[in-house]
Formats: sequence, structure tokens, C-alpha cells
Amino acid sequence: MARTRASDFEDKQRSILESAAAVFAEQGMEKASMSLVANSAGVSKSLLYHYYPAKDALIFAIIQSHLEDLDAAVEAADDPKASPEDRLHALVRITLENYRDADNEHKVQLNASVALNDDQRDEIRAIERRIVRRFSLILREINPSLDNAERPLLMPVTMSLFGMMNWAYMWFREGGPITRDDYADIATTLVLEGIKAVR
Repeated sequence: MARTRASDFEDKQRSILESAAAVFAEQGMEKASMSLVANSAGVSKSLLYHYYPAKDALIFAIIQSHLEDLDAAVEAADDPKASPEDRLHALVRITLENYRDADNEHKVQLNASVALNDDQRDEIRAIERRIVRRFSLILREINPSLDNAERPLLMPVTMSLFGMMNWAYMWFREGGPITRDDYADIATTLVLEGIKAVR
């Protein structure tokens, strides 16, 4: 007979992932041990291994959960009936909002590919590509000339936007002189005005 899931299974998993992300972000993938994660999460090492049989499975779960949350938020925020400019602004805003309180998960995502196996990397890349594609299709609507076989600029422009969003955690501080929404306006304006001059 199969063991039934505890009612707090998902909450416990989420708590473990948050604690693990903090440990990995601070210690790095190599130095951080499952013992450290278990201590930080306030669970036994055997319980941690019950949820995640190896360190790569734990790292993969942190990144997968983070990206699936972002993917769902971006999809929900995208209104195909809105203008491409408004759609882009909405997606930049929801991405930056999704990064709120997720600096640790974000750092793990940016630095953990070497800790994953090929199948795990492929799954992560598939989610990343889905998110990136949603942005690139909107940018192509705004400036179709970016998608030119002789001079393919659509992906460099798209990834430049992600560079602005993904590395904001290095300098952005809550309660500082600008809000997340302010920065969403800045990043969107830079892209919208800048791509007019990209040839």
C-alpha cells in the first residue's frame, strides 16, 4: 500500500527549498553540504534525503521551482489584446516583482549549471527558453527588422533586456531611491527607445 502524503508536504518542501537556496547562495554549490541545508531548514538529514536523494536533485528543485513560478507569472501577466509596448512593460514588471525576495534562488539559478546533470540542465533550459521566447516574440512585434537572417539581432536584444533584469539583484535595494516598478519603467524605456536605433 502506497504511503499517503502528509498534508503539509508542499509547505515543508517549499520551506526546505528556501532554506537550501540561502545556504547555496552563501556557501556556493561545492562547499554547501546536505548537513548544512538540513540544519538551516530545521529538519533531519534523513528527512531531507527523503525529499531530495542527492544534492543535485535539491539544486535542480530550487531552480525548477523558481523558474516555473516565473513562467506562470509571466504567462498570467501577458495580455495578447494589449499593445506590444504595454505587453512588454507588463512582463518586465512581473519579472522584477517575481524576483522580489528570491535573490537566493536567482543566484542558484545563475551559478548552478555545473552542479546539474545533462537531463536536469535540459529541463531547466526548456523553461528558460519558454520564458525568453515570450519576450522575444513581443520585441519582434515592436521591431520586426530585428529578426533578420542576415543580421539576427532579436536574440541579442532580448538577452540584453534579461541582463538588465537578471543582474538587478547586484545593486537594487528595497527602500532605495527607486522602486521595482520604477526600474521596470526604466528597463522597458531603454529597450523600447533603444531598439528604434538598432540596425
